[in-house]
Amino acid sequence: MIEDDPGYIILHSKRNVSRFQILVEIAEHQPAIRQQEIAVMLGVTPQAISEYIRDLIDEGMIKASGRGRYEVTREGIEWILQNAETLENFAKHVRHDIIHQITVWTAIADEDLKAGDRVGVYMKSGILYASRRQTSANGEVAMDTPKGEETGVLRLDGIIEHSESVVQVCKVPRVERGGSRNVELEKLKEVIKTVSFVACVGLEAWVSLKKIGRVPDLYFGSREGAIDAALHGIPSAIVIVDEFFTDFLRQLEQADLSYEIHDLIQT
Repeated sequence: MIEDDPGYIILHSKRNVSRFQILVEIAEHQPAIRQQEIAVMLGVTPQAISEYIRDLIDEGMIKASGRGRYEVTREGIEWILQNAETLENFAKHVRHDIIHQITVWTAIADEDLKAGDRVGVYMKSGILYASRRQTSANGEVAMDTPKGEETGVLRLDGIIEHSESVVQVCKVPRVERGGSRNVELEKLKEVIKTVSFVACVGLEAWVSLKKIGRVPDLYFGSREGAIDAALHGIPSAIVIVDEFFTDFLRQLEQADLSYEIHDLIQT
């Protein structure tokens, strides 16, 4: 029934919505607030505000202490609090009961799945997967899905477990300081062996990787890509020209990611 809706009392009555707004405006700006100001704030006519205020005074929710001077009484404050709590409960109802029901998470089916199957959602190599194996985050399959295709997962409960990776930050010099010709390539090769995702910033970094036979996974937007990969738990490295090095460390710290520094400039 509509009366059972937690927001029914105020949300399904235009009159009560207006009364609530007027009382809140007066409480925020009292005692010196005029009806004309309230009308402008709420986008209604001064005549309508006058009628509402007259009724609220009669009901003991507002007291008038002179022309253009209004204060909310204790009864009015209690009415505001009661309805504010109703609105808060209704907002929680929307967030947790309604939006939660219609939110669809996208994951790769790790096996053939049928609509309605209860599945666990987990991260593997930075990608979300779903299977009938129950995990720390579980939901319901929205559609029949063959293995390897994307599926929708409804009503996901729990937290998807994943760990962030440590970013290997490899510093190389600008061309006027020797560029790739002044890089410890063997040391770079050893670092790159430990990761699965490699980004680079600057042509000096790109050529250094080329010299060890490694094509970078990302060149454009590489800083953001390296951070995103690490946040998804993918072991990653970024080869970066020294003039961009310090700023990138700040980005890692802002993302709250751990990193290891490898100064590859030959001395």
